[in-house]
Amino acid sequence: MSAAPTAPDLRLAMIGMDTSHCVEFTARLNQPEHPEYVPGARVVKALRSFSDDIPMSCDRVAGFESRVRHEFGVDLASSFEEVLQDIDGVLILTLDGRPHLSQVKAALAAGKPVFLDKPVAASLSDVFEVFRAADEAGVPLFSASALRWHPDVVRVAQKDAGEVLGAISCGPSHVLEHHPDLYFYGIHPTEVLFTFLGQGCQEVTFTKGKYSSVAVGRWHNGQLGTLHAIHEGAHVYRFTKLGRQLISEGLGGIDYTPLVRQLVTFFQTGIPPVSPEQTMEIYAFMEAANQSARNGGAAVELDEVCRAVTK
Repeated sequence: MSAAPTAPDLRLAMIGMDTSHCVEFTARLNQPEHPEYVPGARVVKALRSFSDDIPMSCDRVAGFESRVRHEFGVDLASSFEEVLQDIDGVLILTLDGRPHLSQVKAALAAGKPVFLDKPVAASLSDVFEVFRAADEAGVPLFSASALRWHPDVVRVAQKDAGEVLGAISCGPSHVLEHHPDLYFYGIHPTEVLFTFLGQGCQEVTFTKGKYSSVAVGRWHNGQLGTLHAIHEGAHVYRFTKLGRQLISEGLGGIDYTPLVRQLVTFFQTGIPPVSPEQTMEIYAFMEAANQSARNGGAAVELDEVCRAVTK
């Protein structure tokens, strides 16, 4: 009896080659010999995108582009029209969040599901507009930190600790020019808080320091989520879930393989693994933290920052 034929790999397009993610994701998708190979999809085309006013974008794009083309066999497209033809989904990996909205709209107009790498955008208004546009087009889209699916984050999230009373998340948070302070790297430890506590944050206070800053979110049920954003010092991720019965702790880093598995499943099913509502609340949390910093550490309600960008 012959084996059943396997489904052909999905064909993915990539927009943006100015971040190491383009190499990390493509290596796992395009190289069966890779020790962390993820079957089911391949990156077949890519479109160059970079920002002249961000050195870590324009200084690295040529090297990443060369690897994507020559090591992984990805064709270089010259336009949105070309890169979006004959593909099943789009990875928007551009380092800079400012062009993300226009890039998303191009993909949505072509009816292609989108994974949008962090940061979703460079402003909360654009974050909301990204998800509004996807909803209006009826096209699946999601964005999430790779840290959400790190094995230790998953272990702590699933650990039965009794009623969850709060959480603490610590991690590097260096800033990208032209973006709110937490959007670029602060997204990683912030998303861990929401992985443990879910939606429902009502207000945030933020204390900004030279070497690190602390944001404390108050959830609707009395839970507190504390983010310790490291600006200088050891770049490690540590997280704690505070339960009524026990405290569960973990230590992790950015592991791209679990995220790439989520990407393939998303493109196969069209079901986002993280809801738009939770992602928008995560960015509202970070925006409220920035507003609190500008207000000398006073509490800022998430509803307040949301109203400011939706009215």
